[in-house]
Amino acid sequence: MTPSYWQQATQELAACDKVMLHLIQSFDGAALTSRGCAFTTLARSIVGQQISVKAAESVWQRIISAIPYITPHTISSSEHDLLRTCGLSARKITYLQDLSKHFMQGTLNETIWTEMDDEALIAQLIQIKGIGRWTAEMFLIFHMQRPDILPVDDIGLQRAISHHYYDNRPVDKRMMIELAQSWQPWRSVATWYLWRSLDPLPVEY
Repeated sequence: MTPSYWQQATQELAACDKVMLHLIQSFDGAALTSRGCAFTTLARSIVGQQISVKAAESVWQRIISAIPYITPHTISSSEHDLLRTCGLSARKITYLQDLSKHFMQGTLNETIWTEMDDEALIAQLIQIKGIGRWTAEMFLIFHMQRPDILPVDDIGLQRAISHHYYDNRPVDKRMMIELAQSWQPWRSVATWYLWRSLDPLPVEY
């Protein structure tokens, strides 16, 4: 499902930023999509921590080959050795199985998430083992489809901003935040296009 705000966001970003105009035209017809499953999005975000988009997709494909029906129960009950053969570290296995238990035990109340603002939802999610701010931000962008998330710790976003705006010079968080002021309230959308500019494989969680 593509966000209802996508067309408005792309029009406004294209009007205020020449780089965004170029990227939006380059990837005409492409858009952020949600998988519609909170558990899968969080699980894929954990798998993708600190590795490339390509590597994360490779690991995830091995997981679904080994466990075709991904649910909290099937992940929780899987043997560590099986998950290790998929390319998961022992730490990520622990994180995934702890996440599974939260969903199985009902300690995550999805019904109130739509009523929570971005920071409140991030604060709740980072209480779960293995979910830091970056993982929570991926969840807000890809599952909740919140329009104005700027994941300044994301290496891909840092690289893209450096390449498109600063002649490949290093950038820090302050520079990223200042640059992104003109993208508000559509920083998630701008981030998605910058990710897309780096890799022929769309970023998806």
